[in-house]
Amino acid sequence: AARVTRRRASDRFRSLERLERESSRRAGSEATRFGSIRRGTTAASARIASNDGDAQHVESREAMAPRGGDRGGPAVAASPASVSVRELCERSAKRTHSMFETASTSDRPPTHEPSVRLKMAVKIRDDFDAVRRGARGVVGVVAHGAMPQNAAAPNVAVPSAATPSEGASESFIPGLDAAASAKEKTSSDVAALIDAIDDDDRSKAKARTIVSVASGALAVSHGGDPSQSAGVHAAFKKRHETSAALIPRLASKWPRPKWHQPWKLYRVISGHMGWVRSVHVDPSNEWFVTGSADRTIKVWDLASGQLRLTLTGHIEQVTGLAVSDRHPYMFSCGLDKQVKCWDLEYNKVIRHYHGHLSGVYALALHPELDVLMTGGRDSACRVWDMRTKVQAMCLSGHDNTVGCIVSQRTNPQVMTGSYDSTVKLWDLAAGKCATTLTHHKKGVRALALHPREFSFVSASADNIKKFGMSSEGGGGAAFKHNMLTKQRTIVNALAVSEDDVVVSGGDDGSLWFWDYNSGHCFQQSRAKVQPGSMESEAGVFAATFDKTGTRLITVEADKTIKMWKQDEDASEETHPNLPFVPPKDMRRF
Repeated sequence: AARVTRRRASDRFRSLERLERESSRRAGSEATRFGSIRRGTTAASARIASNDGDAQHVESREAMAPRGGDRGGPAVAASPASVSVRELCERSAKRTHSMFETASTSDRPPTHEPSVRLKMAVKIRDDFDAVRRGARGVVGVVAHGAMPQNAAAPNVAVPSAATPSEGASESFIPGLDAAASAKEKTSSDVAALIDAIDDDDRSKAKARTIVSVASGALAVSHGGDPSQSAGVHAAFKKRHETSAALIPRLASKWPRPKWHQPWKLYRVISGHMGWVRSVHVDPSNEWFVTGSADRTIKVWDLASGQLRLTLTGHIEQVTGLAVSDRHPYMFSCGLDKQVKCWDLEYNKVIRHYHGHLSGVYALALHPELDVLMTGGRDSACRVWDMRTKVQAMCLSGHDNTVGCIVSQRTNPQVMTGSYDSTVKLWDLAAGKCATTLTHHKKGVRALALHPREFSFVSASADNIKKFGMSSEGGGGAAFKHNMLTKQRTIVNALAVSEDDVVVSGGDDGSLWFWDYNSGHCFQQSRAKVQPGSMESEAGVFAATFDKTGTRLITVEADKTIKMWKQDEDASEETHPNLPFVPPKDMRRF
């Protein structure tokens, strides 16, 4: 066992000696290779330095210098600590220049003086414009006495405000004379260029400057530019002139609205047990009828507001009413898909018009022909023969509920507004659509014809639009303009009077009065809801003027009927309309 142990120890000792010899031999070979690399690098740098002018002797001497004082050792370069940074930079620059220099870069193109001058002028204005103008503004303020004078230095000369001059303002700035003398001693091309630019700007400023002394204060206005007025803050303002400010603004050609008497609420009628959805005035202007969600039709006295009659027969909400001016008939429609004809002499239903597939929302009578137009949720406008109860034609083309219908004598004889945001004008003789108006972006819930002009207005949630009509080709219409203010609600009701007053009733209870010609809203009203109703029930469903145009009837969601009239005691001085602002950029669609 002892012999085995000694043998193992001797083997371990020999392996360690072998590893030490191999490591020493490897270190020696690496040192020899590193020395050859250093010698090659030094020789290459010596060859490059031989081509340079000033650094030739320095680099050759460093290449030949011995390392560490060993006379027979290899020749290596001197340590970098013995060479200055400036000398190393010069060497690198010379080598780079000699490497990349060509015949094309040695001859540079001549400098374009106007371009350099313009570039320098722009840079000076952008970066130092406030500094260049700041001295004059400060001088004007101090000369007038806005800045407190220093009591400890009474010998400081302040230029007079009565005789302001540029020399006085420059002399006030401390150190300006020393800077000018230093600039004269060390002048350069750039300095000369800056002086030339300053001289040009100073001459132009003198030509535009108007000095006026008003109320003991020095006011300097540069060519009408308010940013150049006297004061410390105004001196540091930059001018930002746009092309729109340079173009002279023309006077607006928009028609100015005439003054209208304000409308006031004078009567509230209660009697229905549900939402009041429809209203119509008798042609004799003695009574009017209303239809409600309580499935009844009530007849009211127009002068006193008293209830005359209640008619029952519908089994759903009554959404449309029309009283004929040539027959003693009244027509009604509702959500029960029924259209009824009432004989007002006997106060009972004498005809039914069957054909609608869903609820009926709108109803209108032709002013000359014995036909009746109804439209509803089945997206069709049906034309009925009043006497025979036969459906004469079905005007189909809408993609959604038909919400309103109006009719007139000339083409287009029938106009329909739908929840698909279109208004269609129909040729009744041909039984087809003549024109489709797609100007609205929301559903059209109300239409109203002007009593005298050949035009109409349409209302939706986006805006109220005015159209002019033509009878050529079965009827057409051209968009005129929008109303100048958006009501920003769902508009359910529209009415137009002969005095060019347009009334629009919104789903939030707002009632706005407009001038028909200019589209200006001259009055905005909102009636209070009936006691016992919620604020959310403040909605106007329908509105109409009486035959004289002096009284307005609105039916609302708080189960009431409200009557409005003009304030006779009002004048333009005591009750001015809302201010009119002509449109700047009217949208033509």
